[in-house]
Amino acid sequence: MDILITGANRGIGAELDNLFSARGDHVLGTARNHPEYLALEVTDPASHQALAAKLEGQPLDLLVCNAGVYLDKGHNLADGYQAGLWSQTFAANVTGVFLTIQSLLPNLQMARHPKIAIISSKMASHARAPGGSYIYRASKAAVLNLGRNLASDFKALDIAVGIYHPGWVRTDMGGTEADIDTPTAARGLIQRFDALSLATTGCFESYDGTAIPY
Repeated sequence: MDILITGANRGIGAELDNLFSARGDHVLGTARNHPEYLALEVTDPASHQALAAKLEGQPLDLLVCNAGVYLDKGHNLADGYQAGLWSQTFAANVTGVFLTIQSLLPNLQMARHPKIAIISSKMASHARAPGGSYIYRASKAAVLNLGRNLASDFKALDIAVGIYHPGWVRTDMGGTEADIDTPTAARGLIQRFDALSLATTGCFESYDGTAIPY
């Protein structure tokens, strides 16, 4: 498969890159500023245009929208959650995903049965609302909504869309106390991506295949 992964220079993105490459897939990874990856600042429309121009004519079987931020981790309601963090987070976690999909849609349409995988979080679930992390939760809920609506619209284009929780993973974002390591998360996610089809488009699943309530 021809695969593009955003935010492929570290964490889950890097592990997905490694595992896909090891099984023989052709992987293109992006990063904001890294010499080994294609340049993409997901919040910058001009950066998306430049990447799309560079990849013109390149089919993509799978687009993994992995890049994201968690800027309000550990904040408290008394003095946290500053206004600027809302705009920065939504620019990366929601608008950035939309711009990535929009700019690379021609590449996806060149593939036979293309797929889009959006890395969200179970923190997006309205059915699970324990409080805290308001900005991150809201952004992940928004990108879940985006993915569900894209799944509906893209059925006519034969493009399947899945939204996924990678687990609580020991990365810079997840922290050292998290439940699982990056290989466990990445292996599970790849199984989910492989199983994704038009029959399951719009799914919201954990890395282990558990369906997550919206």
